[in-house]
This record gives sequence, C-alpha cells and structure tokens, in this order.
Amino acid sequence: MESVVQRLSQSLAQAQSLEELTRPMLQMLEEATQLASTYLTTVDEAKGVQQVLFARNAQQMQIPEGLVVPWGDTLCKRAIDEGRMYTPDVGQCWGDSEAARELGIRTYASAPVRFSDGRLYGTLCAASDKPMPVGLEAQSMLSLFAKILSERLEREQLIVTLKQRNQELAAMALLDPLTGVPNRRCLTEELQRLIARCARSQEWVVVGFVDMDHFKRVNDVYGHDAGDALLCAMSERLTASVRSSDMLARFGGDEFVLIGVGPLLGDDADAVACDLQQRLTAASAFQLDLPDGRSLDYSGASVGVVCLRADATDAGDALQKADAAMYRVKLARTGAKGQSALH
Repeated sequence: MESVVQRLSQSLAQAQSLEELTRPMLQMLEEATQLASTYLTTVDEAKGVQQVLFARNAQQMQIPEGLVVPWGDTLCKRAIDEGRMYTPDVGQCWGDSEAARELGIRTYASAPVRFSDGRLYGTLCAASDKPMPVGLEAQSMLSLFAKILSERLEREQLIVTLKQRNQELAAMALLDPLTGVPNRRCLTEELQRLIARCARSQEWVVVGFVDMDHFKRVNDVYGHDAGDALLCAMSERLTASVRSSDMLARFGGDEFVLIGVGPLLGDDADAVACDLQQRLTAASAFQLDLPDGRSLDYSGASVGVVCLRADATDAGDALQKADAAMYRVKLARTGAKGQSALH
C-alpha cells in the first residue's frame, strides 16, 4: 500500500485544480483520523458566514457540500479563538453551538487555512457523531494539509490577480504585454521565492525551458503579425498543458520558461521531468489559422525540463541548467532530423 507521503506527492504533482488536490487529502484525513466526515470550508468574515466547499462523508453522519452557517456559531471559529485544534466532547466544550447540534458533531478537529499575510481563507476539518480519539500524528497531518492548501490557494490567487490586473501589472513590468503571461522579471522573482520554499519543504524545484525553433523564419515567411499570433497561441497552449500551480512566463523573444514544485526529495523526479517535457512538447506543435486566411502548421518547440535540489541551486543556475537541457533537445531535433518549424 502506498504511504501517505507517496500519495500526497502524487496528488501535488497531478492536481490541476483545488478540488483535485483537496479530495485525496480528505480521504487521507478520514483514514488517519477514522472520523466520519472530513471537509474544507471557506470563510467570509465580512459577511459572517462559513460554507462547506468540499466534503467526504464515509459514515452515517453527513456534512453536505454547499452548507452555509453563521460564522459566529461555528466550531471552527471557537477552535481558532481558543487555540484548540481537537476536542473529543463538543457538547461539553461548546454546547452552545446550534450548528454542531443540528449536524450531530461530538468529536471535532480543525486547522485554519491562512494566507501568508494572515488572512483567513477557511478551515480544514474532521468530525464524527461519536466520541473518538485523534492522535498527535493525525493532528499533525491535518495541520500540514491545511498549510499545503493555503500555499496552493495563494499561488492560484496570485495568478488570477496577474490576469485581472494585466494593464496595471504590465506598467509595473511584471507581465508580457503581448501574451499576457508573466515576464522575465516576474519569473525570476517568483523562482527565487520558489527555491526558498522548496528548501523548507524538501521538494524538488522544476524548471522547464521552451525555445520556439525557426521562429525567425515564421516572421520572414508569414510576417510579424503572424509571429505575434503564434506567440500568443503558444503561450495559451503551454499554459493549458501545465498544472494550475505552475507559472509559465515569456522569457525572451521566442522563449518561454515554466517553474513549479516537484515531488518530495527521494521520489522519482526524472519521471516528473519526462512527463512535463512530453506534455509541453506536444502542446507546442499545432496548426494556426491566420487572420489573412492562411494556415501556419508549426511543428513544435525544443523543450528541456530539469528537477533540481533547492539547497544546491539558485535562480540563475536553475535557468542555465534548464536552458542546457533544452539546447541538447534542440541539437537532437535539428541535427538528427534537420526539420523545419513549418510544414
């Protein structure tokens, strides 16, 4: 049977959305705590409400997804206010909670999901209608999962903010004005933060370098407007082919770079790099219909992906190693096949 570490690493590597990341965590929490329900909530402190976003109900007690309750009446708020992560007797500890009585909760454990600036996103919870012990190992797992979710949510909110504030951020030189993805400066700053985070979490740093082969010929044959259209289409296809937690940036004229968090150290990083390289390579080859009615059949880019130890690299070194991996692929593509970027 796979260990929790292996299952968590797999979920982090494969999850394309918050839901895909959360549901395996809820199952692992249910197995670790043996409690009837595990669930993730969101909290709107301004409106005074809490909502169940995702839930796993393995026994008779049901915590329905979409349930909205007054924040002031919740066990989660009481737990945060009192610094109490777990209680085996909700009735004795918080007997005034109407929501707990209606749901039949007797055993309860939770951890806040907070952003780095202290803002509360919600809570990660486990509950049962029977008195149940929750050991320190299970409580530690609950805290760890809450921290992982907060980091993923914060990264996703950053990406959303970058897109929503495209014009403002472009003026601040953080977004590429043509494609709308982060630019070289933004990527370098984020890569530095990513390396520092992976050094703490003992995870691999993933860096991918994408170079569009024969891009100059595209401009020469079809014109610069077609080249711009190809760059925009390429950025969209590459972005769609990676995980929601990854960052794709335009690094130069015809170069894109991807950065993200890999599996835990000790797990198979080569498999992750190979899978990502294959997905990016496949996404870079496509047919593009141009505004003038012509069709551009682009055969793809050269892609190199590396997984690096955070304690043995920095932003400059990581980019150089990814560039070198890409260049080896380019030599194989152009040298062995002599292929053109256009069919």
